[in-house]
Amino acid sequence: MEALFALTLGLLTASGVYLLLRARTFPVVLGLTLLSYAVNLFLFAMGRLSGDVAVLGLSQAPADPLPQALVLTAIVIGFAMTAFVVVLALRGVADLGNDHVDGRADEERAP
Repeated sequence: MEALFALTLGLLTASGVYLLLRARTFPVVLGLTLLSYAVNLFLFAMGRLSGDVAVLGLSQAPADPLPQALVLTAIVIGFAMTAFVVVLALRGVADLGNDHVDGRADEERAP
C-alpha cells in the first residue's frame, strides 16, 4: 500500500513539474493543479495510511486530525489559486493574442 501511494505521489509530482516547464499557459495551470494534488496527498499521508484508526473515540492509536484539516484548507486555497491563474491566463490571451508563458509567438522566437 505504501509503495503504491509513494509511486502515485511521485508520478503526480513528476507530471506536475513536467507540465510547469511547458511554454503554454494551460499546461502550466494543469501542472500547478497536479502539484497541489500531490501536496494534498502528502499531507493526508502524514495522518496515517491505515484505514482502521479513528479520529474520535477510544482507540489504541487514534489518527491525527490536523493533516485532515490542513488538506481541507489546502483544497480550498488550491481551488482559489487555480481560478485566479485561469483568469490571468485568459487575460493574457486576450491582451497578447497568444497563450505562451513569455508572451511571444512562435515566429518571434530566435532559433
